[in-house]
Amino acid sequence: MIIIAFIIFAVISLFAFNGMSVALCNRREIPEDHQKRFIRTINLLITILLLSSYFELLIRLGKPL
Repeated sequence: MIIIAFIIFAVISLFAFNGMSVALCNRREIPEDHQKRFIRTINLLITILLLSSYFELLIRLGKPL
């Protein structure tokens, strides 16, 4: 049950951060080629953050990986 809730949270978080990243790129008028690299970097960093928090959650709950 916790895994499903965390996956839903992760998907919502990724969509929210993508939306904010696109809005920032549009507001700052960042060139198209830089936008792709910027958004890819943000997605990678958020994914690493979500994975590390998921593993910490599993460790705190005492469940095996």
